[in-house]
Amino acid sequence: MKRLVLALSALAFAGTAAFADPIADRQAIMKANGKALKSIAGIAKGADPFDADVVMAALKTLSEDAQKIDIARLFPQGSEAGGDTTASPKIWEDAEGFQKAVDKFKADTAEAVAAAPADLDAFKAQFGKISQNCSNCHETFRLKKG
Repeated sequence: MKRLVLALSALAFAGTAAFADPIADRQAIMKANGKALKSIAGIAKGADPFDADVVMAALKTLSEDAQKIDIARLFPQGSEAGGDTTASPKIWEDAEGFQKAVDKFKADTAEAVAAAPADLDAFKAQFGKISQNCSNCHETFRLKKG
């Protein structure tokens, strides 16, 4: 009986994975990134006081989410045309350039976590790199809304 339950559970999990929505999955990651960036943008601008715990929590979220960006899984061929997406066709036209942008984001967010900025100046240096990654990638690989 245990084997049957395990087998059915494995099939259910596999079926769920097969029907995953790459557009919804990538949008969820990007929304989490936006929320994390927003939580520390005021600190970077000097509008909010520096709080190392808030900064590290956001940087860890960004780094963990960056590691989830698997282009083959989240941006499969054909997902540019279906659904509500602002992914630019340039993602598929320049897959190598897109992969480089994602890899840079992964490296910069991991570096920021490893640096563990302990003051505002150290944080601003890390935040600048990360936010520039976002801007560059969105400029090149995202369609403008509206």
